[in-house]
Order: sequence, then structure tokens, then C-alpha cells
Amino acid sequence: MRNFFYLLYKSFVDVAALIVVLFFFQLFVIGEPFPDMAKMITGLVLVVFGLFVFMRGLEMALFPIGESMAYSFAEKGNIWLLVLFAAAIGYTTTIAEPTLIAIAGKAEIITNNKISAFGLRNAVAIGVAIGIAIGTLRIILGHPIHYYIITGYIIVMAMTVIAPKEIIGLAYDSGGVTTSTVTVPLVTALGVGLASSIAGRNPLVDGFGLIAFASLAPILSVMGYGLLVL
Repeated sequence: MRNFFYLLYKSFVDVAALIVVLFFFQLFVIGEPFPDMAKMITGLVLVVFGLFVFMRGLEMALFPIGESMAYSFAEKGNIWLLVLFAAAIGYTTTIAEPTLIAIAGKAEIITNNKISAFGLRNAVAIGVAIGIAIGTLRIILGHPIHYYIITGYIIVMAMTVIAPKEIIGLAYDSGGVTTSTVTVPLVTALGVGLASSIAGRNPLVDGFGLIAFASLAPILSVMGYGLLVL
């Protein structure tokens, strides 16, 4: 029970700065009370408790699952099955991401259906899948990450020149919405577990970096989607 309250307290500390900022600007800068203080306090309590439950879920399930599956695939020695699994994780966790759904819906409305919400979501999800697959292959092969990232952003800059201007900002934003609360911990655990299970790999050097691929690749895939539909 003591551990429960300690973890709940840590969750409160994590959001305390946000709470202070909200109250300060509302009361001292805007100079008005919150329109519904009871609802505000209830919402903040739910945020703290929700963060606590989420973090416990990560520790109990997603982190162990990601690491154990990485170990299992490494033991089987089937590289392409592991890469396929990584791509599937990237696609399925992204396609249902609430933030992406919201942005895609807004883009469809603003462009009068020139950009399909469904098409944009799939473009982003496919980009994430490809990015994580490439990142996983990099860990297996032991290549330095900067080769891939520098090359990727050179391609991004080139695509920015030729892509329709209506899609450029959306493409860059799409790279950010992919780092969801499910994708990040699961993919991170997968990368660290994989690097730990391969001889000669350093979990700190080789295990991290998959999220960078997951953020970079959707920029390219969305720009490519824009070239097709705009």
C-alpha cells in the first residue's frame, strides 16, 4: 500500500509543473477564475491517476513484452521475421493513434476532401512501419545510426523542395504525432531487448534510436502521399 501511494505521489510530481503553469496564467495573466473549477480539479485528479495507471501498465506489460519478444526472435535467428514484426508493431500502433486521427480529420476538412483522412493515416502508419523496420535492421547489422539519420534528412530536404506546399507542414507535424504513448515504450523495449540479445551490440549505443526512425520516415511518406493526391 505504501508503494502504491508513493507511485501515485510521483505521478502527481510529474504533472505538478503543468498544473502550476495553468493556474498561474489563468489567475495572474488572464486574470480570470476557471469557468468550472470543480470540473478542472476533477480532470487533474483523473490525469494524475491515469498517468499512474499507465506507467504501472508499461512496467508490468509493455516493457517486458517488448524485451522478451526481441530475445525470442533473436534466438530463432530469423532476421526478416523480426523486421516484419517491428513493421507490424509500427503500423498497428500508429493507425489507431488518437492524435493522428484528429489531425487527419482536420486536414480532410480544411482541404475539402483533397486529402483523405484515411489515406493520410495510412501514409503516416506505413511510414512508421518502414522506419521502425529499417531501424531494427540497423540494430541487427550494427551500423552507426547517424548514417541513416543524416541520409534521411537530406532526402527530407530534397522532398521539401518538390512536394506541394500544402502538405509540407502537415508532413513535418506527422512525424511528431507518431511518438505515441504506446509506440514509444514498446518500440524502445524492442530495440533495447534486441541489442541486449545480440553479441557485440551495446544496448545504450545500438538499442536506442528506433523512435528517431519512426519520426523521420512518416515525413517522407506523407510528402509522397501529397505528391500523389495534390
